[in-house]
Amino acid sequence: MSEAINTGPREWDADTYDAISDPQFEWGMGVLERLELRDGETVLDAGCGSGRVTAELMKRIPGGRLVAVDGSEAMIAKARERLGEEPTYVVADLSALELDERVDLVFSTATFHWIQDHDLLFRRLRAVLRPGGRLVAQCGGRGNVAKHAEAIVAVVTRPEFISYFEGMEVMWNFAGPEETEQRLRDAGFEEARCWLEPKPVTPPDPLRFTMTVTLGPHLSRLPEELRRPFAEAVLALSPEPLTLDYVRLNIEALSAE
Repeated sequence: MSEAINTGPREWDADTYDAISDPQFEWGMGVLERLELRDGETVLDAGCGSGRVTAELMKRIPGGRLVAVDGSEAMIAKARERLGEEPTYVVADLSALELDERVDLVFSTATFHWIQDHDLLFRRLRAVLRPGGRLVAQCGGRGNVAKHAEAIVAVVTRPEFISYFEGMEVMWNFAGPEETEQRLRDAGFEEARCWLEPKPVTPPDPLRFTMTVTLGPHLSRLPEELRRPFAEAVLALSPEPLTLDYVRLNIEALSAE
């Protein structure tokens, strides 16, 4: 039986992610501390994942409504298992998101860097926000896991692997604060403020962590017998203990009135 892995940017092994996503949970809790929530608001969690951070978000909106969106059916199922039937669940690509009613706040962590077209993403989020609504988010930003990405590229180009990656598109979009602020303004947001924050992580189980969190889109292209060797080859090019140089892009903006 192979290690459980993320099968790509659209589908995940939700159980394994839920068990090893302590860094993402801690980052999300930090973003939650920045929120100014009001009673009775409707909040969209854009990329709810397995629902660990979403559960904490729910505690902060008494009398409000929560809409939990994720592109992965497995993640939505895991979130529903944790949160019950009170939230509204939507399986959707955020860059094509449509809702029946607008929301007061869009909250998101560890998600936007999986979406290539941020111009389209921000237009869709602006469209689901009420005038004066808020966007508070965090995702991978410029420089995120740069050394890890170099190791991945080096292994991808090896003869035993390269044929499986023909035509593979860039899987991450690690944007900077200045360009993100401009994209937000172009999409109809105002008072856009973005900044970078280093958040290095030394995972206790590097193989399990990377196979689930960082290498999924690559491993999904490989036959099962090559997945673990590929991950091990990436780790062999990394210093021990593995420290992933995560850089988070923080985003705050208001939807124009």
